[in-house]
Amino acid sequence: MQSSTPQSGILAPVPSFSRYLEFGAIPDRDIAPVLGQLASRPVDQELVLGIGPGLVQGLGQSIKGLRPFPGLSGPGCEIPSTQADIWCWVRGDDRGRITHAARAVVRLLQPAFRCDRLVDGFKYEQGLDLTGYVDGTENPEGDAAIDTAILKDAGAGLDGSSFVATQQWVHDLDHFEALPQQERDNIIGRRQSDNEEFDDAPISAHVKRTAQESFEPEAFVVRRSMPWADADGEGLVFVAFGASLDPFEAQLGRMIGQEDNILDGLFRFTRPITGSYFWCPPTLDGCLDLSALGI
Repeated sequence: MQSSTPQSGILAPVPSFSRYLEFGAIPDRDIAPVLGQLASRPVDQELVLGIGPGLVQGLGQSIKGLRPFPGLSGPGCEIPSTQADIWCWVRGDDRGRITHAARAVVRLLQPAFRCDRLVDGFKYEQGLDLTGYVDGTENPEGDAAIDTAILKDAGAGLDGSSFVATQQWVHDLDHFEALPQQERDNIIGRRQSDNEEFDDAPISAHVKRTAQESFEPEAFVVRRSMPWADADGEGLVFVAFGASLDPFEAQLGRMIGQEDNILDGLFRFTRPITGSYFWCPPTLDGCLDLSALGI
């Protein structure tokens, strides 16, 4: 019998363009038939889909480790929870194809779900944030990425799945760009000129706040974030996959000063406006395996 495998877009390199969509269930609509159609749709590297905890609960099911995104606060910062029911990441190298692929997903879901959020992302040069700093330098690769992001030995319908944390961050680039170069480097904890981490960066530097090996247990995630920019501003769509949501939550807690009341330097110029957790089902025979949801 063929075993389930991860959605291929999770571990694939960041594409040139993306469209991120979030959906909410429409009250009093029958969601099961729509999810059944979703499960019969082929899923390839150009599409990653996630299911939110409320939707799982509404089906009378549970996925161990899946929970709503927590609303948090720290000294001078707020982390909002805007938990959605379905997340769709459309990926590719042609914006026209991405547009049509996203429209097809919206049409499929619209009998029972409304599209509440749409954000277009893009790759900046070799994979930079709009600040000009490399994003995801410490990402696990190869087998380490698989071990970090993908569930195994969890049972049928769960093996090959993943969890994902998503946030949309809004940057104040005018403020950031007005800072001296050394101060910008101190916020990130790396030199922009060569992407090297430096030991004498302040304790508030982002790379020190989120050093994945410094947690107990270690808090590794596979980041697949991309910049966004439109009439409302600019920033980063943060996307982090894991076999558990715990590593992301540990990093986020330290960023907002839960351990020592020291706020991550990032909050000097950026803030999140959304936050959701999702379970990304495995695939079987090229389609989503929703058997863990009774579908």
